[in-house]
Amino acid sequence: MQAAILPPLAGWHWARDGFAIFRKQPIAMFMWAMAITLFVSLAAATPPIGPLFFVAFMPVVTLLTLSACKHIAADRVMLPSMWFKPLKQPGVFRKLVGMGLMYGVISLTAGLAVSMPFARDIADAFVLVSAQADLEPLIEAVWLPLLAFTVVYVVLAALFWHAPALTAWHHIKLTQALFYSGIACWRNKLPFLVYGATWFGVFFVIDLAAGALIWLELSPSLVQTLQMPFNIAAGGALYCSFYPAYVSVFDIENRPAMTDTVDPQ
Repeated sequence: MQAAILPPLAGWHWARDGFAIFRKQPIAMFMWAMAITLFVSLAAATPPIGPLFFVAFMPVVTLLTLSACKHIAADRVMLPSMWFKPLKQPGVFRKLVGMGLMYGVISLTAGLAVSMPFARDIADAFVLVSAQADLEPLIEAVWLPLLAFTVVYVVLAALFWHAPALTAWHHIKLTQALFYSGIACWRNKLPFLVYGATWFGVFFVIDLAAGALIWLELSPSLVQTLQMPFNIAAGGALYCSFYPAYVSVFDIENRPAMTDTVDPQ
């Protein structure tokens, strides 16, 4: 798989096309985004099993999202029976769950490896926090390992970003899928920076509007309730933007059709 090298403005186009896909079938993608939000909330509320379960199924969720967006972009109505059909391809579900478990293990191992050199400083900082009720020593102790882990996590995210679709749609081996995904993200690092900044701006504007309502003396609980559907809708558009990013980076329009078991009828 040869990844294209796109101009920085492509990141904006991915976000714009994501909104366009969302507008074609907003109810379907809104409900899907709400289901993912519920999944995340349940995972966060049931540690340590919940987060591990969520990480293991992240590639599955990614593939289902991309498959739905593929059909919505082709003006096919996403019926309830169509959502999970991509997982009926032989071996796909097993491969994706294995990919998720690998992602979790590598992330955990990387986090431990990065934090171990700073373990004594962090432990001493916790002692100071308990004795002085001052968070400053803890902040000073954790900022460097957090920065190091962020760099490592960005690399891991790049390796796994396109891997679910490459594995399920193009039957590429996992190691090759990780390699192609990493190379594709590196070649398009500037578009991805623009892409990330665009979505940061979208959610920042939503938060800014919520803050303005609170400034106008509306109840914070009411504002939070009003903000939630906007966050979910923006999340739905964000998920929709994964598909144009994948299609443009790997020039899918000019390649053979991707494998998908969904019957458009």
